[in-house]
Amino acid sequence: MGRIVVGIDGSEASDAALGWALDQARRTGDEVQVVHVWHYPEIAELLTANPFELQHDELQAEAAEQLRRAVDRVGVPPDVRIDPVLAMGRAAEVLLRSAADAELLVVGSRGRGGFAGLLLGSVSHHCVQHAPCPVVVVPPAAGR
Repeated sequence: MGRIVVGIDGSEASDAALGWALDQARRTGDEVQVVHVWHYPEIAELLTANPFELQHDELQAEAAEQLRRAVDRVGVPPDVRIDPVLAMGRAAEVLLRSAADAELLVVGSRGRGGFAGLLLGSVSHHCVQHAPCPVVVVPPAAGR
C-alpha cells in the first residue's frame, strides 16, 4: 500500500482535489495524506517577535479548523485511511517534501489567492515542475 499526498487550502479546487484523491485511494488501497500548509501573513514577517508569537497559536488553531472542515465537507469513505497533516511553511515546498516517497501528489488547479484568470496557480505550477512523483492537478468541477 502506498501513499497519496493531497494539498488543501479551503478553496473549491482543493476540495475537488481531495475528493479525487479519496476516490483514487478507494481504487488503489493507498492512504491519503491530507496536507494543509499555513504561514504567517507576509506582513507579519516584518513585525517584532512579540506580536508575531502572540498570533501563532491563533493562526495554527484556525489552520487546524480549516483542515478539519475540508475533510468534513468532502467526506472520507469508510474504507479509506487518511493522515491529516498541518504544517507551517510555504505550500509548494511543504508539498514537495511530503511527496518525496509518495505514489502521487494531488493539488487543485488554483488556490485561494492569485489571479482568477490563470489556468494554474503558483503552487500547482511549482509542484508540476518539481515534484518527485506524478502530479494530478484537479480543477474545481472535477470532484467526486
